[in-house]
Amino acid sequence: MDKEIDQMDDRQIIAAFNAHYRQRGLDPAKFPVLSKRYTTEELEERLSFYKEYIDIILFFVNKFLSTIQGTPILVTVTDQWGYLLECYGEPMFLEAIAGLGITKGVRYNEETGTGSVPLCLRFKRPFQTLGEEHFFEALHGMACYSAPFHREDGAVLGTLSLMTGVDSAHPHLLTLLCTMVDSVEREMLLRRNNAHLHTLNQVLLEANYQGVVVTDAAGRIIDMNDQYLRMLRLDGGDKHLYLGTPVLEHRLVSPYFERVLARQEECIGVELQDTQMDSDSYYMLDVLPVFDMGGCLCRIIGTLRDITEMKRTEEVLRNTEKLVFAGQLAVGIAHEIRNPLTTVKGLIQLAGPTSGLRHYDLIMSELDRMNLIVGEFLILGKPQEIRFREDWCMTILQEVLSLIEIEAAKNNVRIRCTCIREEKISCDRNQIKQVFLNILKNAIQALPGGGRIDIVLEADGGYQRIRFMDNGIGMPEEVLERIGEPFHTTKLEGYGLGMMIVKKIIASHRGILNITSEPGKGTTVEMGLPIG
Repeated sequence: MDKEIDQMDDRQIIAAFNAHYRQRGLDPAKFPVLSKRYTTEELEERLSFYKEYIDIILFFVNKFLSTIQGTPILVTVTDQWGYLLECYGEPMFLEAIAGLGITKGVRYNEETGTGSVPLCLRFKRPFQTLGEEHFFEALHGMACYSAPFHREDGAVLGTLSLMTGVDSAHPHLLTLLCTMVDSVEREMLLRRNNAHLHTLNQVLLEANYQGVVVTDAAGRIIDMNDQYLRMLRLDGGDKHLYLGTPVLEHRLVSPYFERVLARQEECIGVELQDTQMDSDSYYMLDVLPVFDMGGCLCRIIGTLRDITEMKRTEEVLRNTEKLVFAGQLAVGIAHEIRNPLTTVKGLIQLAGPTSGLRHYDLIMSELDRMNLIVGEFLILGKPQEIRFREDWCMTILQEVLSLIEIEAAKNNVRIRCTCIREEKISCDRNQIKQVFLNILKNAIQALPGGGRIDIVLEADGGYQRIRFMDNGIGMPEEVLERIGEPFHTTKLEGYGLGMMIVKKIIASHRGILNITSEPGKGTTVEMGLPIG
């Protein structure tokens, strides 16, 4: 029978169903008691599932009902199995069908006889049943119109129906109903698309770890987030100043957007370096074309991730590898230097202080210091033992000055030393001597055309403070911030190890170190060593 029915027109289908019910012995004069219905909990669950559809339907139904006030029309919504979810319309009409047992939660099926709802669900297309086309006489005074509404994948999700008196029947009502269903489906699709777009906006534009800019197919900016403004240091900090302007005006990213505009090919993982006065910043850029359903370019999305810290970490790791290698090399070289150094020191000691050798004590002191310099270089390989004893800073400083005075004179550098107050400190004499020597050598090198170095000693706050001040070339802020990093140096023949060793020695003495500098005005190095 199903194959035969599928080939019939609407009137033939209705007649076939009515004949089928008569053959079953149903009495048209007795409207049945509708037994199939949702429980209260089941109905609440179905209403929750259909809520968004029902809200949209109610919007269009209210507009429709407002135009036909006074006309007895009832609007119903069912799910895909025919269970009644909602009823809207004239109160008297609602009472009339409620008297037949047609209330929220009941199911339209074979029990209700021939009707537009079960036929619409059976054939998955709009249907109407007018007057005596209904099997049961209780519905002969009604005209019913039903149309299915669908999910995005095309599956029937339920029905929307109009019920009115047979005297108010009109062929345009079914057309009107189908138009209303189309509007409901379009609105639902629009809402889903807007929800997807909102999610996309949240993921992209509201992400605080990356900068995002979105353009149209011509490269004009549609949207951007605050991170993008900050990363590109765009003036004003207000994205609305840039909406509608070409992204190609943004120097850092323009070549890659230009490539996507020209070739419509994505640019992934492009590493960018932004050089500014204060510091360099590094970014990872992705530029992706977005195409519409027709395959045409409609949007371009660019994302920037700040990788500055990652780059700095990589540099530290590279320097660490260099330092490890230098340490291994230093160990081997130091042993080779110490062998002849031990021989020279032994021969001078054998001659003794009474041999008439001039400056015997100073030579021996310097040989000891040379030995310790080699040891300090071995800091790169392994830590050295520190031997503390009480000593005077001025005494150590004067020994260093006697060693460096020839180099200072040769470079036309005047050194003046002032002692305001001196206290004994607990220190490793040779290590502090190395600190003074490294600082003074740096100061002389900062005075290529000659100049002045002032040294001031004073005691304050539990520290013996020593201040070295030169009027040399000075250093910019970015160089000053990296002083003490291994292999970071501004000298052509330097290695960046001198100030690293200074910092290490001061730290091992629980001291403090502060360096200030200004380009063209000079540098001040101030250290504090704990008093005795």
